[in-house]
Amino acid sequence: MTVTIKDIAKKVGVSPSTVSRVANGSTAISEETRQKILEAMEEMKYHPNSLARNFANGSTNTIGLVIDAEEEGTFSNAFFNRSVFAIEAVVQANGYNLLITNNRENKNRTAVKSLVLEHKVDGIILPSSSVTSKLINLLIEEDFPFLVLGEPEIEKDRISWVDINNKAGSELAVKHLVDMGFKKISFLFENLDTVFAKNRLDGFLEALKKESLPCMEEFIKTCNENAGDLEVQLDKMISGQNKPDAFICSNNLIAFQVLKFLKGRKISVPEEVGLITFDNYPFAEYMEPPLTAVDVDTYTLGEQAAANLLNKIKRTDSGNRQTVISTRLILRQSSQRR
Repeated sequence: MTVTIKDIAKKVGVSPSTVSRVANGSTAISEETRQKILEAMEEMKYHPNSLARNFANGSTNTIGLVIDAEEEGTFSNAFFNRSVFAIEAVVQANGYNLLITNNRENKNRTAVKSLVLEHKVDGIILPSSSVTSKLINLLIEEDFPFLVLGEPEIEKDRISWVDINNKAGSELAVKHLVDMGFKKISFLFENLDTVFAKNRLDGFLEALKKESLPCMEEFIKTCNENAGDLEVQLDKMISGQNKPDAFICSNNLIAFQVLKFLKGRKISVPEEVGLITFDNYPFAEYMEPPLTAVDVDTYTLGEQAAANLLNKIKRTDSGNRQTVISTRLILRQSSQRR
């Protein structure tokens, strides 16, 4: 037989509304009465109906995390997983559930529109790739709490977002290489289609300028992680008269391919060529030599995104806040000349 609020009230000798206030976390009850009610709930195995409670107060106690997953590889990305884990940890600690959905269009309505217009969640975290002026206008008109994960290309001043300080990461890498005596630095990207890649390039160019080093366009390459394409480009750079003496790589896969290429050409790292990678992927420290890495703290990124959104839901932060997470350089053998 299901135990009700009335049963608890009868046992303790209080009104059902008093029991209801305790179940809903109200503090306007004496501590002695609250403890008696809680003990009765435990003894009688009473479990509050959270669905009914949430319906009554207009809350779902759920936060939506929208992803832009065009392929299965998104879910095997270690950095994506760390951010999601952090988001879930924060929302659960605050009494919320996390709903993950792909932003696909179904019957002329995207997943985001359904979540918002049907009030399925109390707030949403969006990927920067999903940001459109039309969507932002809808969210603002509906006064719906939302936050963007990653700096968006558009609407960045109208909304709140959280991102890594990729520009500063490049500056750290360049300065370290210069301190180690490297002067001709190449930057290898997967592509330059994203805001974070463009910020890394901006930081690289600015750092070269600060160090009074020339900017050589032939040292800035995109390779789409294609090993064959990258090898051709590396061979061309290394064979030329004006050859780079250090490489900064936008991810570990490119760094691994560069390291393999250099070893195949009997070029020693770091004595002849320095090497730094973005992202401190788990196997970076186990390469030979271990890779110096610009550490991109995606766990803190997820934590901060969830915390900022919760503040919006609770209406403790009504403004637009752009939060940038610091990077740090993890020094290892690949960039440190003796």
